[in-house]
Amino acid sequence: MPEDIPAITQIYNEYILHSVASFEVEAVTEAEMLRRMQGIVPACPYFVAEVDGKVAGYCYAHPWKERPAYCHTLETTIYLAPAYTGKGIGRLLMERLMEKCRAMPDCHALVACITAENEASCALHRKLGFQQVSCFKAVGRKFGRWLDVVDYEFVYPENLPAE
Repeated sequence: MPEDIPAITQIYNEYILHSVASFEVEAVTEAEMLRRMQGIVPACPYFVAEVDGKVAGYCYAHPWKERPAYCHTLETTIYLAPAYTGKGIGRLLMERLMEKCRAMPDCHALVACITAENEASCALHRKLGFQQVSCFKAVGRKFGRWLDVVDYEFVYPENLPAE
């Protein structure tokens, strides 16, 4: 996967520079993207989708929050190259991610934090069984606009920790 860092960085920077899907405002370097990936793998799953040898998108899970009480919850992230949206690749990536997280004995819930106006991502998560559990009004500002963030949650009841 480190060999995919240039393409992953390009995909992510497209969202940083031209959309409100990411609240970052400055492009990241390949070195920074590799550092981030290495901080996630091998503790959490990270997948890359390729179509005809080109990186079409990527997704991963990472700890939702740092406090020990949150240790059973992971946050999911997914980005697709613009040319590959609407083709079912995001769903395949997320289904694989969800299966891998389900197999982790300590994973009880997944959370996706999404810019409210990102209807494609919201719809994808609803199709996968996530439920919207919050809406934070005007918590981000990008391109001169205030943006809302919605949280979606998916719970694995079979992975509930013992009391």
